[in-house]
Amino acid sequence: MNDTNPSVSEADLHAYADGQLPETARARIDAFLADNPDEAAMVAEWRAQNTGIRSLFAGYEKTRETDALLVSPPRGIASGRKRAAIAAAALLVFALGAVSGHYGPALLEKPELQLAGSETLPKQAETAFMVYAAEVRHPVEVFANEEAHLATWLGKRLAIENLKIPNLQSLGFKLVGGRLLPVDGRPGSMFMYENQAGERLTVLVGRNTENRTTSFRFASSGNVETFYWIDGELGYAVTGEISRETLREVAEECYKQFPS
Repeated sequence: MNDTNPSVSEADLHAYADGQLPETARARIDAFLADNPDEAAMVAEWRAQNTGIRSLFAGYEKTRETDALLVSPPRGIASGRKRAAIAAAALLVFALGAVSGHYGPALLEKPELQLAGSETLPKQAETAFMVYAAEVRHPVEVFANEEAHLATWLGKRLAIENLKIPNLQSLGFKLVGGRLLPVDGRPGSMFMYENQAGERLTVLVGRNTENRTTSFRFASSGNVETFYWIDGELGYAVTGEISRETLREVAEECYKQFPS
């Protein structure tokens, strides 16, 4: 932890990543992270992990009428039966804990392996945005001053002939640069853009032979919006903490410029 600002502790950074700080305190942390890129990258990774965990358990957020029975069993059950039920429940929880400790990772990964490319793409785009958009010094591998090299390099890795990096200056976003990153276990690319207000967005491109043609779709997670589409074997996703209308305009502009 950088000691140049002792008033910012690791607990403060965790609270910041978890969204538990008031707005006045967040401003202080924002200033600290701007001067400490290593801590900024670490916080970005925590936020990405939080997003992944929330997505994994999103199906359990809905309440059901029977939920109250989990803590308030029917009064008609005799005390002896209550004790037996509690003991059986405790034994089951213990057994499940033991099983999940051994098989948990495999059980959690299996559903993800069954998802089609069009379903995994928005989550991967969101994670890439959360990790890299907050990076101060190294948001990309190749910066915009080497755009021609960036297009050639990533085009070869993705097997896209004459890959053209979208020009979004008409919408107020200038290219920051790009990087190579995995998408569905294969080489993918991410291009980053920034406007005069310092707002960033990312454009993810991935290849998957299992893709199916889809219309434009939205995916949301907190303040992060993703607009994505599939075109043959290629999947595209535009992600940012900006309005859906702006995101749609960016996606439509990218769609016009990317090869089909």
